[in-house]
Amino acid sequence: QDRLLKIQHAYRRDGRKAMIVLEGWDAAGKGGLIRRLAARLDPRALKVWPIGPPATSEHGAHWLRRFWVKVPAAGEIAVFDRSWYGRVLVERIEGFATKDAWQRAYEEINDWEKSLVLEDYRLVKLLLDISPEEQLERFRARYENPAKRWKITEEDLRNRDRWDDYADAYQEMMARTDKPQARWHAIKTDSKHKSRVMGLGIIADTLADGVDLAW
Repeated sequence: QDRLLKIQHAYRRDGRKAMIVLEGWDAAGKGGLIRRLAARLDPRALKVWPIGPPATSEHGAHWLRRFWVKVPAAGEIAVFDRSWYGRVLVERIEGFATKDAWQRAYEEINDWEKSLVLEDYRLVKLLLDISPEEQLERFRARYENPAKRWKITEEDLRNRDRWDDYADAYQEMMARTDKPQARWHAIKTDSKHKSRVMGLGIIADTLADGVDLAW
């Protein structure tokens, strides 16, 4: 966290910009990682975007448009809690996109991410993986805690029935969009503490590469 604060100061000083993409299973720890990432940072230069279904006003627009408008400005770091990869994950599995559309999306994503890197954006992509047994335990803990019960939905439970479909989709997503300019980093999250430390380390290493961190 101390290192990330230095990185944020350097990005603001030099006008750099970064985008952190978090994908993964329900209850795999995306929210917990974001809280630890944001804990020491200046919120004025940090944007966190929780991504859900497209709004009614976004229907009919190019499917990437709602992400274009969230691209950070110079000096900012943006975190995407789920992302444009929903096109080849939930939209693929649930039938919200046609097969032609989600198959075409891999190349569209690669082209867009390449253009971001060419415009000097630093990209970090993390896939948070969890075992089905650990996920079920976290679901149970959420249900038994009234303060956290809101975090579990019928959709979370329904998605467990499609576990194999999502596993195949994640595997293909990483195989087809892991590029030199935008690598995927898979993190096993059955241990919350270890996975958070590993995630923060990967983010810091990627953002700090080639950057002068002197105060």
